Amino acid sequence: MPILRRSSWWRSAAWPDPSDQEYRNGVVLVEARLSPEALIRTLFMLENEFGRMRSVRNAPRTLDLDLIAHGRIVSDDPELTLPHPRAHERLFVMGPLAQIAPDWRHPVLGRTAAELAASATVGLDAAPL
Repeated sequence: MPILRRSSWWRSAAWPDPSDQEYRNGVVLVEARLSPEALIRTLFMLENEFGRMRSVRNAPRTLDLDLIAHGRIVSDDPELTLPHPRAHERLFVMGPLAQIAPDWRHPVLGRTAAELAASATVGLDAAPL
């Protein structure tokens, strides 16, 4: 999968327990030839290779890869919701995305990554390293 653009690394406090190790966040824009379902399976395989264990929701983890969007696809499938249902609220997602694709438009909300970063309500401590 060719990487077209890559954001800088951003730091943010761990959630829900900010005493856990600080998070590092970044966004990549890739040219995916895989279906969304195949792509998310690939991301989960990569997480497993880095020791990710899915036990308790929001537990500390070695790696967390999310599929934010896949083109203009909108899906409410229980296995894969697209676009990511909470990404637009999170500065640690929209900030890095706005770095590399400020004019990207959310397929449901119609707002740009730059607009969503400016109005984010979660992870407001997120900042580039």
